[in-house]
Amino acid sequence: MAKNDARRNALADAGIAVLAREGSRGLTHRAIDQEAGVPTGTTTNYFRSREALLAGLFERIGTRLAPTPDDLAKRAEQPRGRALFADYMRDIVRRLTAEPDIARALFELRLDSARRPDLSAVLTPWLRTNFEADIAFNQSMGLPGGRREIALFHYAIDGLLFDLLTTPIAPDISSDDVIDDLVTGLLSDE
Repeated sequence: MAKNDARRNALADAGIAVLAREGSRGLTHRAIDQEAGVPTGTTTNYFRSREALLAGLFERIGTRLAPTPDDLAKRAEQPRGRALFADYMRDIVRRLTAEPDIARALFELRLDSARRPDLSAVLTPWLRTNFEADIAFNQSMGLPGGRREIALFHYAIDGLLFDLLTTPIAPDISSDDVIDDLVTGLLSDE
């Protein structure tokens, strides 16, 4: 496997763009080569198989969506409670709507994994590992809510993002207001 991290990241980014635009069936090594403007076979040099390609895309998605250390440090200084939890949720929605290809690519993969056991085998551990990391983060930050509440927020935020990135049912409702209402409804008082 080739070792140029910048090229690997650029290919993964091109793969995310192809996936968001063309869906899972359009995601091929050749399509990524064309999207990235590199010679045919370049993607194969970095991601030998479809499974390796998907794993590389998941890794890159995680990197691109991660909050910055400055964001985390700023929030670490704030009082713990529902307001801080809501601030984290708003930041997640902001990052995903700022990177719509990533959110669309994830939706494409989730939908396709219901039809393809091979994709599900790669996606399921990634999703569950990230879910467990979210729970651990919430606990380490002393935020309200446990495993059940974090799952409920995943369900709600996925629905909100799906709405924001497709055809909104109520475009006049602020996503910040939705998040505040979710936090009020799903988290008990401190």
